[in-house]
Amino acid sequence: MLETKWSLLQQKNMTLSNMDSMFESYITTFSGSWRLGQEKLKLEAELGSMQGLVEGFKNKYKDKINKRTEMENEFVLIKRDLYEEEIQELSQILDTSVVLLMDNSCSLDMDSIIAQVKAQYEEITNRSQAKAESMYHIKYKELQTLAGKHGDDLHHTKMEIPEMNWNIS
Repeated sequence: MLETKWSLLQQKNMTLSNMDSMFESYITTFSGSWRLGQEKLKLEAELGSMQGLVEGFKNKYKDKINKRTEMENEFVLIKRDLYEEEIQELSQILDTSVVLLMDNSCSLDMDSIIAQVKAQYEEITNRSQAKAESMYHIKYKELQTLAGKHGDDLHHTKMEIPEMNWNIS
């Protein structure tokens, strides 16, 4: 009877030692899951900051577009004002030239002069507008490239999150 009790007690000790190894494996598995959870939180925070950056760049781009439009409008108004001043000055000269025509018998073709000045201003306006559009397209392409890069980073991060979730589960 003592021998039987002794063998039962020895078997009981063996069972306890198996429990220790099972607990150690659970602890190891849990600590790995915890590290993955920490990594997921870190990546989610990074994703949020990248999304904030993208939104910031979008807002900056919209502001630049609005500023460009305002500057173009202002440019057109200034050119129009200058043009009107030139027309006024030329009309005053036209009035004076009538007197000169009578006094000196020389002829000035004011209509062609006004047409030439108008053509010059239109050419300057067209060149300025083409230059402004060129600068706009360059800036737009730069912002598109930057947004694409950030979009690719965001896409890559989004692809990693399900992979990590799968690893965690």
